[in-house]
Amino acid sequence: MKNVQISKELFFNLIRYHFAEMHEVENAIKIELAHKLDSMALRQYYTAYKTAATEQEREAALKKYLDERGIPTSFRW
Repeated sequence: MKNVQISKELFFNLIRYHFAEMHEVENAIKIELAHKLDSMALRQYYTAYKTAATEQEREAALKKYLDERGIPTSFRW
């Protein structure tokens, strides 16, 4: 499994939550983790696009990536 890097702010918020039991940082942690998960998914879609074996798989992966990024179909090439 690959490693995942998180921001220093998220790391400190996780420490505050678990060790200092500061539960007021829970919403900030959820937001940061959701953002990280979204960026990891986008990276996975982009990698699938770049490493696809066939042209059809490449086009499907590119479509999925652009859909997730929110690029309108009228703006695509």
